[in-house]
Amino acid sequence: MKKFNLGNSDINVSAISLGCMRINGIEEDNAQRLIEKAYDLGINFFDHADIYGKGECEEIFGRILKKASFKREDIVIQSKCGIIPGKMFDFSKEHILNSVDGILKRLDTDYLDVLLLHRPDALVEPEEVSEAFDSLYKQGKVKAFGVSNQNSYQMELLKKYLKQDIVANQLQFSIPHSSMISQGLEVNMITEGSINRDGGVLDYCRLNNITIQAWSPFQYGFFEGVFLNSEKHKKLNTVLNELADKYNVTNMAIATAWILRHPANMQVIAGTTKVERIEAIAKASDVKLTREEWYKIYISAGHILP
Repeated sequence: MKKFNLGNSDINVSAISLGCMRINGIEEDNAQRLIEKAYDLGINFFDHADIYGKGECEEIFGRILKKASFKREDIVIQSKCGIIPGKMFDFSKEHILNSVDGILKRLDTDYLDVLLLHRPDALVEPEEVSEAFDSLYKQGKVKAFGVSNQNSYQMELLKKYLKQDIVANQLQFSIPHSSMISQGLEVNMITEGSINRDGGVLDYCRLNNITIQAWSPFQYGFFEGVFLNSEKHKKLNTVLNELADKYNVTNMAIATAWILRHPANMQVIAGTTKVERIEAIAKASDVKLTREEWYKIYISAGHILP
């Protein structure tokens, strides 16, 4: 499994992460098998959020961690805070501090390796975020910090006040959902793909050594469905299946390898609850698509080359 340091930190992480958003939907014994299989495959990074399963996913993971075959220090645990579902976002100092205490209690651990702010808060006061991060870092409760779904200037605003680096930005990214790519290729055009929707976040993250964590790597649109084997994406699936046969892997592995091939050194968040799927996805780490193959996949998804 390919590994690299997350952003400017010394936290060494697997290129593929297991997203734990839905582990409360399976039996706990099956969740343990899934997590231990992921670790055996070389995946050492586990992604959470305080709202996943209303906190139940973290509680389950905490219980599994106490009886797992690996130790706490062998893995990297990331969680997120800031969303109060259906009501608001809250990046206040008080909310961040209270959220982390709840996360640590549910995970039954003394520290988080990484804490992300979950989506942007329109009422963010970056001075408060900085105070919260300082407190958490000094107490040893959180080692590193990041954001999710933020654009370049939102991160710049935070960086003006933060003493810690932003090590990661979790962004929705897949072959069909790849405006980060298209806006860079269709510069100075009036096409749909040329629209800059994120402030050039891909280049910004590369310039500032911020790891992009790709969530929903098999989805298109905003939770509109999975593109793999979908009738809506026939050309894309034809190409994915051809390359899957060539490399003797699944189409999931090829779709993952497409993301990993990008020189931004992205990390893929694979949110599955099935052992066979995480086994299939993990094989992407050993697939290095050629430049021609990468572009062939991109074009087959309906994107254009000027």
